[in-house]
Amino acid sequence: MLFSSEQVSNGHPDKICDQISDAIVTDILAHDKKARIAAEVCIKDYDIIILGEITSTYIPDYQSLVMGVLRNIGLEDLDKYKVQELISAQSPDIAMGVDNDGAGDQGMMFGYATKESAEMLPIPYVLSTRALQKLRAFNLANHFSILKPDAKAQVSFDYKEHKIDTFLLSSQHSESVSLKEVRAIIEKIMKETAEEMNLNTDFRVLVNPTGRFVLGSSFADSGLTGRKIIADTYGGAAHHGGGAFSGKDPSKVDRSAAYMARKVARDIVSSGRADRCEVQLAYAIGVADPVSVYLDCFGTEKEPAGNIWRSVLDSYDLTPKGIIKYLDLLNVDYNPVSSYGHFGKSELPWEK
Repeated sequence: MLFSSEQVSNGHPDKICDQISDAIVTDILAHDKKARIAAEVCIKDYDIIILGEITSTYIPDYQSLVMGVLRNIGLEDLDKYKVQELISAQSPDIAMGVDNDGAGDQGMMFGYATKESAEMLPIPYVLSTRALQKLRAFNLANHFSILKPDAKAQVSFDYKEHKIDTFLLSSQHSESVSLKEVRAIIEKIMKETAEEMNLNTDFRVLVNPTGRFVLGSSFADSGLTGRKIIADTYGGAAHHGGGAFSGKDPSKVDRSAAYMARKVARDIVSSGRADRCEVQLAYAIGVADPVSVYLDCFGTEKEPAGNIWRSVLDSYDLTPKGIIKYLDLLNVDYNPVSSYGHFGKSELPWEK
């Protein structure tokens, strides 16, 4: 039985946008804890548009934030990028509900945890993510002279045999570099990643299957905030409510409740009450308490699932205000989660 998960690098055009959106969120919240932020970004070639609704006493230096993100990614010709802002204030109709501690929107959010990896995330997702993080480390060490920032990884994992079936990684590269050179670098990264997780290295290797990946980033594709929600979470192994995380302040339950659902699922698995757990929270706009709380342990629970469900209701404040306070979400640096996943990083409050 094969299951595949993918991840994208921080140089992918959609991830460029996520990183700018979360740089905006982090900067504004550092200066104004009461701010309401819904910041989306789109990019094509050298044109970047910031759009959305922001209500705050603080106005960030958008140009500086964008340039900082692009520089960190390793993009070139920074002086050629143009930034346009299309921003208005949050709707007063929405503010009415949020300012009374209600949810900023309706919707359902999911959290998931599994014993199968140290990160409590699905193995193929972890492999894809770790490989791209290793690729970034290689690029930083070599000043992006060989490979470039845009990359995607995908792993097909055989759960029955507990082995990697196919490891795919495509990376942008310098025009002067041959596919043979690219393959040697990436195959080494793949094998190191597999060995670190005590997995097989006799998998099928696919590197840049088209044979060439010189044109990349926003020059090969447009980018938009919130288009990589599966790469942000569980690689498709769990449900997703559909709402993106990046660019939103924590009054938006799309973000805060998804983090809390992950925290609850993680606590259940780490305490040994189940080997796998998925938690769903659902909200109505302007209403503080969730309209439903659901969990599924997929038959791996060590005690009656009803007992676990009741303990969740008794142990956690699942209102937006309670979640924000419990996870200290107004003081989180959201820059680290805007690429390579929102989960599995031990420094994050919902991963503790």
